[in-house]
Amino acid sequence: MNTTLLQIDLLGIPKLRSGKVREMFDLGDSLLMVATDRISAFDVVMPNGIPRKGETLTKLSHFWFNLSKSQIPNHLISTSLPAKVNDIRLKNRCMVVKKAKPLPIECVARGYLAGSGWKEYREHGTLAGRLLPKGLSESSPLPEPAFTPATKAETGHDINITEEEAAKLVGEGIFKAAKEYTLSLYSFAAEYARKRGVIIADTKFEFGLYEGDLILIDEVLTPDSSRFWPAATYEPGRPQPSFDKQFLRDYLETLDWNKQPPGPELPTEVVAKTTEKYLEAFRLLTGADMA
Repeated sequence: MNTTLLQIDLLGIPKLRSGKVREMFDLGDSLLMVATDRISAFDVVMPNGIPRKGETLTKLSHFWFNLSKSQIPNHLISTSLPAKVNDIRLKNRCMVVKKAKPLPIECVARGYLAGSGWKEYREHGTLAGRLLPKGLSESSPLPEPAFTPATKAETGHDINITEEEAAKLVGEGIFKAAKEYTLSLYSFAAEYARKRGVIIADTKFEFGLYEGDLILIDEVLTPDSSRFWPAATYEPGRPQPSFDKQFLRDYLETLDWNKQPPGPELPTEVVAKTTEKYLEAFRLLTGADMA
């Protein structure tokens, strides 16, 4: 089987879009989200995929949707293949979801200084435009979890914006609710994960409107949408090892590659190690091995 699942077409079922990782189909009264094994880094999809990645994203999202449904309603209807979809490639990697209208912003929660947050602080002493205490170092815990919204980009990087800019995009009331849900979900998940040896340094949530209510959509708290660190080796002042695709990014940084398409073919050992990290994140967070 082609683990990248570069092209999926389902007879008689319209495809709405094909993203970097997911394929989206219209089932009429619901949507079918399919997580492929494709992987992107620096906004470029690699030519070969990561075996079992799509399964991991789907099962971990299912786990978190069930765990957090008392906090906020979500779009998950089922993880079983619909009767009219007969494609063995989709087994364990699809979700049937409600047709919600996505908000045009990414809702990011940060508990630690890393990634673009660390870069902004290093250059300006701020995070999402707000001043932070002086003297923080890379991977330092923040005084309190921060909400840092971003615009959604069809191609290229999402762009960090201020809370005021985000509120203008979605309206004050929806913005306030999205921010509160983001921070409460992050705190809930971070406390759960820490007890299992995982630090959630930051994560991205997506929300949508369904029948007038704000609900949690897309994927949730996966290695693709979050920065997971092993708590046992955590030490501020340096980058942390992680259970996500940071391993792949670090490898790509060693190459003479301009970070433009096409991406380089990934060596067998890099693919295997990346799969291992995704499966380890699932095991630690759920307490079970991937079947």
